[in-house]
Amino acid sequence: MKRVLVRGIQGYQRFISPLKPPTCRFYPTCSHYGIEAIEKHGALKGGYLTTRRLMRCQPFHSGGLDYVPDEFDWKAPLQREKPPSQRDV
Repeated sequence: MKRVLVRGIQGYQRFISPLKPPTCRFYPTCSHYGIEAIEKHGALKGGYLTTRRLMRCQPFHSGGLDYVPDEFDWKAPLQREKPPSQRDV
């Protein structure tokens, strides 16, 4: 299952993503995040993390740095760093 999900995301990256303008609000991009989450945590947990990330990918979210967590927790709060332009100095 893990391989099927990763291949689907890679297909998106290769065939669909080049047709769209680059508008990602996050680093790493959602597709790279999805592949890393699935490879690190498996199909179910990685799929859950990817779905959560895609739900935040909308115009009202500021985006920023959002890496795949090392340890999985179903109830973990959404942890992310502010972009450098929004950090407190």
